[in-house]
Amino acid sequence: MTARSRVTRCGGSVVRSWPLLHLRLSLIVLVVATVASWMTAVTIIGLRTPITSHDVLLYSFLLCCDVGTVELTRRTGELSTHSRDANGVWELPAALVLPPVYGMLIPVLPIIFMQLRVRKTLHHRRVFSMAALGISGGIASVVFHALSPLSADVPGIGHPLTWGAIAVLCGVLRLATNKIMVLAAIKSSDPLASVRGMALTKELIFGDIAEISIGVLVAASPVLTLLALPSVILLQRSQRHTQLLTDARTDGKTGLLNAITWQREASIQIARAIRSKIATHVAVMLIDIDHFKIINDTLGHQAGDVLLKSVSQLFSELLRSYDLCGRFGGDEFAVLLPDTDRDEAEGVADRLSIAVSNLTVPYEREPSSHLPAVSPRITISVGVAVSGRPDSPDYCLDELVMAADTALYSSKSAGRNAVSIVSMS
Repeated sequence: MTARSRVTRCGGSVVRSWPLLHLRLSLIVLVVATVASWMTAVTIIGLRTPITSHDVLLYSFLLCCDVGTVELTRRTGELSTHSRDANGVWELPAALVLPPVYGMLIPVLPIIFMQLRVRKTLHHRRVFSMAALGISGGIASVVFHALSPLSADVPGIGHPLTWGAIAVLCGVLRLATNKIMVLAAIKSSDPLASVRGMALTKELIFGDIAEISIGVLVAASPVLTLLALPSVILLQRSQRHTQLLTDARTDGKTGLLNAITWQREASIQIARAIRSKIATHVAVMLIDIDHFKIINDTLGHQAGDVLLKSVSQLFSELLRSYDLCGRFGGDEFAVLLPDTDRDEAEGVADRLSIAVSNLTVPYEREPSSHLPAVSPRITISVGVAVSGRPDSPDYCLDELVMAADTALYSSKSAGRNAVSIVSMS
């Protein structure tokens, strides 16, 4: 074998080992198309953009603030496991006050810095993040430079107000464009991922508003940059705190409430109903996935995790917005159904049971695997306990959970794939 053929084979082996090539085809196409579009746009726009000392100095200043923010928050430990940042405070002004090519390039160095100094992750993810941020920054910059001359025609106080409104609009456009691309990639990678939980929670929206507001102030007056730096660090710390609170409440595999949080919030709801003396029933439902251990043993724990996530998402879709659904551990789930009598609870349990039995759960497998591409038919056993009135002694979470657990045992004893209901009074 010649040296050239050995190098060729070695190079082919390296290429085949790239994690990017093991993703879904739709995700590979999205990543490659996004990165190629970004690089093409940077090249074309960059060749047509005159370089001035003013633009280079301002870009360098904002870039230093951007990288400096990453380093300062890294030293306080805020970014060690935190995937969300507030770097848009510096990257938005670059898109607004500088030619578009600067807005497309400014995310590059901070993301490289994160990879080297903060947390290593797959390279194609970092490159995709660069491209998505670069494209969104370029779009916002082009739109702003097209609309900002309109503010010059507005006299008096109307000029800065119009300019600010256009800047905020472009900040929202940049944010929305980036989120759409990132969420598209996440959904391509994990179809069960919740878009609402990743982008539309109240805490995330407030953080986005604060980031855009500070970014527009910096763009309006770069002198305010030094004043904005502490605000950016505090913003990132608050976002990290919000993430920690969310992680403490939810189960990592399913996104549902964890057992402790479910018990606490269910107890609060029942206590509130007792204090208000509302004449209504409440039901507690315990659900167990039938033969889950066999699924784990035959199809693997990864398939079991996919099954848990699929079932959890199904519960979230079918239950009411004010029902409390949590994972009790393993393959067991708990649901609190406020203002629900026996007939309604039975209808909910039957609806969940039928929906799960019709669920088809695909999972990733090795091409050489002899296992089927989907898991076998899934069923659940359900135990339901329905309370009496709020003034009855059984109107207590512990009593309801114990009764529901007994009913669940009856469902399993009856051969599983069954619903058992007990009325407390």
